[in-house]
Amino acid sequence: PEETVTSSFASFIHAVQPEHLSKTVRHRSKRMILDSIGVGLVGSTTHVFDIALQYCQLYSSVAVSSVYGKPGVKLSPTLAAFTNGVATHSMDFDDTWHPATHPSGAVLPALLAASQMLPPGTKPNGMDFLLAFNVGLEVQGRLMHFSTEAHNIPKRFHPPSVVGTMGSAAATAKLLSLSTAQCAHALGIAASLAGAPMANAATQAKPLHIGNATRLGFEAALLAARGMEANPFILDDIAGCSGFSAFYTSYQPKPLSTPSDHHEFLLEKQDIAFKRFPAHLGMHWVVDAALSVRNLFINYAGSFSPSLIRTIVLKIPVSKYINRPFPSSEHQARHSFQFNACAALLDGEVGLSSFTESSIHRQELRELLDKVVVEHPEDNVANFDKMYGEVALLLHSGDLLTGKCDTFYGHWRKPLSKESLLKKFRSNASHVLPEDKIETIITVVDNLENLADSSQL
Repeated sequence: PEETVTSSFASFIHAVQPEHLSKTVRHRSKRMILDSIGVGLVGSTTHVFDIALQYCQLYSSVAVSSVYGKPGVKLSPTLAAFTNGVATHSMDFDDTWHPATHPSGAVLPALLAASQMLPPGTKPNGMDFLLAFNVGLEVQGRLMHFSTEAHNIPKRFHPPSVVGTMGSAAATAKLLSLSTAQCAHALGIAASLAGAPMANAATQAKPLHIGNATRLGFEAALLAARGMEANPFILDDIAGCSGFSAFYTSYQPKPLSTPSDHHEFLLEKQDIAFKRFPAHLGMHWVVDAALSVRNLFINYAGSFSPSLIRTIVLKIPVSKYINRPFPSSEHQARHSFQFNACAALLDGEVGLSSFTESSIHRQELRELLDKVVVEHPEDNVANFDKMYGEVALLLHSGDLLTGKCDTFYGHWRKPLSKESLLKKFRSNASHVLPEDKIETIITVVDNLENLADSSQL
């Protein structure tokens, strides 16, 4: 049969081998796995995680897969994937790629649960696990590159709920050693399970987008393994019959080349953004800009004195769901340019404690928010690769102090150091695990290629 875009993806998923992963890809993906486990562990302390876990515990059959932060608690594999996916995105602390999505959280929980699901003697080793994880990343990245719309901060649907579901299906299909035809059907089934509207951003429902992506992609692979079929042209652009193109107004798919020693994974070309604090990625630009201008203000006045400020001008891109002048909940605060800029100005940092109810509703913070004016310069586009954040303080004296950030620390152009990433992981994991277990996880992930049984992770 003539090769199609869909069949090329299925062939790639089935045929790609560990030797196709370069040293750079292995290194970067292991950093992603470690960070994702850390944010999942600290995410297991949240209220939205508790809701998801209580729901999943209604269904207790075949409880073989572990839950982040809950020693002794196990769920059925797909519900464990769902619950851990919710934990990963519960604080919006998980990694981000470009075009915009959260790649790890949609894939890793499914692979962890699937590894525990498989019977003894058939467990994938660490290299199999690492390969499947990278297959999930590659499929997500390739699909996003099919649309110019995907390059900008989203307006209609949350990307990981779409490409993440496809990535989870691809990764799980690889881990379960599905045939080429089954891999194609897994993608087709996953497309019918994908999608979540942006209106639920900044609510407790948003973490469900990651939980559903990893769970439903996993389920798609399981259904394909049991013989369920789907449209074999799901990724192709077929006139008059939308497949994956239903999600994008612009869609120009290209075949995925057969894996070879010369295949270059997208992760080879572009690193991942790791967040230093738990909020929407766009917040990291305005926080770094705010911290910069705060230092100027302290040098100017000797200390940070809000009473000397007449107006705070934020120059940010147009993006409605993260332009929130007076957030009233932790999830709204994580998605508010204004809140994050003012919290950074007031406290000199943004961290876990910044999003507690008491912190959000402080009188001094509300007084700063009252002084904020937002501007949208034409050159500041809603694109994580091109945007910038600028915070200007107009003082009652008439003086103007300005801080600007075009690449925050943790962005793929300015990656976190090994020391910074480990510090973040240890801090996150310490909320639920003792020090010896934390160090064991670090060692296991660092030596993942040599792990005989990936379910040990």
